[in-house]
Amino acid sequence: QVQLVESGGGLVQPGGSLKLSCAASRSIFSIGVLSWYRQAPGKERELVASITSGGNTYYADSVKGRFTISRDNGENWVSLQMNSLKSEDTAVYYCGTIVASIRYWGQGTQVTVSS
Repeated sequence: QVQLVESGGGLVQPGGSLKLSCAASRSIFSIGVLSWYRQAPGKERELVASITSGGNTYYADSVKGRFTISRDNGENWVSLQMNSLKSEDTAVYYCGTIVASIRYWGQGTQVTVSS
């Protein structure tokens, strides 16, 4: 079992940056994949980025080159650095993972990109 708590969301102007963090309640050393998802109003939740325990990463095409996912297995967190933000990045962002075939989500953090 693991609890995930996101932080770092907020209001930012187009072109700005935000860094989201997700703190885990237990060691993430043995957790294979940690991911960030987002859900915009009226849309389905979508995968934004993932990172394996070995540091391999995946990014959705819509964020490639602008977002960077990283993890610290010693401090038990995963982060998402978001640069060059666009209005279409507005969504609730969730940290998620699967442990022993059970999916876990954080409570989400709102990111609003608007002038």
